[in-house]
Amino acid sequence: MKTKLLLSSFMCLLFASSFAQNKTTVNATSSEISDNLDLRAVASIFGDSKDLADFEFRLNDPKEQISNLDLNNDNQVDYLRVIESIEGNVHLIVIQAVLGHDQFQDVATVEVEKDSNNRMQVQVVGDVFMYGRNYIYEPVYVNVPIIFNYFWVSNYHPYYSSWNWGYYPTYYYGWNPYPIFRYRRHIGNHINFSYQYNYVRTRRCESAYNNYYGRRSNYYERENPNRSFENRNSGYTNRYDLDQARPKRDLYNGNNPRNSVNPRSNTNSNNGNTNNPRNNSENPRTTNTSPRSSEPRGTDVSAPRSNSGEAPRNTTSTPRNNSNESPRNSGNSSPSPSQPRSNGNINSSPRNSDGGGRSSGGSSNSGGGRSSGGGRR
Repeated sequence: MKTKLLLSSFMCLLFASSFAQNKTTVNATSSEISDNLDLRAVASIFGDSKDLADFEFRLNDPKEQISNLDLNNDNQVDYLRVIESIEGNVHLIVIQAVLGHDQFQDVATVEVEKDSNNRMQVQVVGDVFMYGRNYIYEPVYVNVPIIFNYFWVSNYHPYYSSWNWGYYPTYYYGWNPYPIFRYRRHIGNHINFSYQYNYVRTRRCESAYNNYYGRRSNYYERENPNRSFENRNSGYTNRYDLDQARPKRDLYNGNNPRNSVNPRSNTNSNNGNTNNPRNNSENPRTTNTSPRSSEPRGTDVSAPRSNSGEAPRNTTSTPRNNSNESPRNSGNSSPSPSQPRSNGNINSSPRNSDGGGRSSGGSSNSGGGRSSGGGRR
């Protein structure tokens, strides 16, 4: 009997342990997959890359940590390899996560097309399983990216990454993924906001992608058929629609006007801030009607503010200007010309000057240091 009781207790403990482990696994995979790779950051580093090898380096640079994807749940961010497919006048640059030996999952594509006027059109498109349908950003670069110079030369060969599971470049090492809230804060520092990122719903290179679709890698999708974006987020078409429904506190970059869909469209930084004391013309720090500059200190005369016709500093009865009566000015023939309270111009304060430190931090994330990574090839 005692043996049966011990066996029953052991089985109960084993069942409880198994249940706890299953519950932990669910929590670990409950975050939204598409949160772990910001396609604006992908578009940004693509425009800064000198070629596709440099682009792959920037995607996987451990110092920058552009990606946060861990699709195989090994607690290390997956290596992202780059392969290229040429379909007519379109270059499809495919970003694939390496999940195991010969196991890959398409994450996004960078689609570059040259139109009849020899103008380059770029779209960064999220994989439908990962980001939902038609999740597309069109970057607008300040200057023509250097990478465009190599795409339409006569002897051009498509790029195909030679790296695979367990065989990585020397600069690369795995790192642990961030918590989602921390990744959102981190990735905002690696997006070049001198570029413009326009969200669109129409794919320019639909036919070219359809030709490639049959060769698409989808290992994660086959292993997790119920983890598609539509199943993860019922009622939402893609990641953009999901972001619109999220509270602003969940979108760290959403409160920064530079991180909007069209960050360069707002040329007036004071729009919508008319109630901000820094932009209010009645700010007591920038007006000459402040009580600090009109009320005499240490006198028992009637309040000079009640008399709008006589400023207390301009009357002979003001103790501060009377050299015979003011205890502050005793022994001096005239008030000190450097008296700070008689200077009504407060615009020399660092808070109000145009060169103040608060207005100089606007563009710290231009990503300048990353352009030197290509030499490591």
